[in-house]
Amino acid sequence: MALARARRSESGFNYWPGFVDALSTLVLSIVFLLSVFLVVQFFLSQEVTGKDKALEQLNAKIAQLNDLLSLEKLGKLTLDDQLAQLRAGLAAAEGERDRIKGLYDGLSGAGDAQGRANELNKALESEKAVTSRALAQIEVLNQQISALRRQLAALEEALEASEKRDKESQGRIADLGQRLNVALAQRVQELSRYRSEFFGRLRAILGNRPDIRIVGDRFVFQSEVFFDTGQAVLLPEGRSELDKLATALIDLDKQIPSEIGWVLRVDGHTDMRPINSPLFKSNWELSSARAISVVQYLVFLGVPAQRLVAAGFAEFQPLDSAPNEDAYKRNRRIELKLTER
Repeated sequence: MALARARRSESGFNYWPGFVDALSTLVLSIVFLLSVFLVVQFFLSQEVTGKDKALEQLNAKIAQLNDLLSLEKLGKLTLDDQLAQLRAGLAAAEGERDRIKGLYDGLSGAGDAQGRANELNKALESEKAVTSRALAQIEVLNQQISALRRQLAALEEALEASEKRDKESQGRIADLGQRLNVALAQRVQELSRYRSEFFGRLRAILGNRPDIRIVGDRFVFQSEVFFDTGQAVLLPEGRSELDKLATALIDLDKQIPSEIGWVLRVDGHTDMRPINSPLFKSNWELSSARAISVVQYLVFLGVPAQRLVAAGFAEFQPLDSAPNEDAYKRNRRIELKLTER
């Protein structure tokens, strides 16, 4: 009767773990893509931050130069006003000189007119000297303004070049992100194809055994195939099954391109009943030790060690949560999953 109940229990597949595994694979892929996106965004933000700092420095220097230019223009306007006044004064002095000279000619040698003419001539020469100095200052200011304009033009060119480089960098980063997404999608498709081929070969090699099932994207072996109760030493029957598995894995490693980072994850699971033996203090230790035993034997058979991962899940990923012997038996298992590294 117990055997009949076990067969009825085994006849129905529980698709929920497969759905969970598929969902976890999708989540891991999304997390990986988000990590790559964040790394790219980090480098982009670093480059943009550097550009922003350079742009702020250029803007500050331009503002400073604009202030200096405004001051110089204001000074030039003041000097222009002074020059206009000096020129007006010069014209008035020349007019006064001509008038005095006419008086001097009319007086023909009068001493007072001669003295006044001399004073006017001195005043005129003084005004001319002041005007010459003002013109010299205006020329210097004009030269300074020209130099400032050249500096402003150079700064504008540097700013335009920086903005152009920034746009080019953003374009290259966007293109890199698109290419990376395409490459990741191709790798996922290739690994899915090889996973299907591998599972197909395993199904043909292992045959239709009730203690070996396919659940979702993984092979599930009952622990009794490999180990005695509470032990982590491989049984001869388990080694025979692993011999077949190793042959398929070695052939698969030759077929999959080296740039695809794939691994076979060996997961150890126990039932919910706690263990406390001299060898294992907890179900964590037992499940991990069983997964490690399988991995070590596969490595012994020639499977590359870098293509294998051992993981222990103890009793925390049950297939059946019922507290009975049938559920305990289903939950004691070794799972094989072909996945990305």
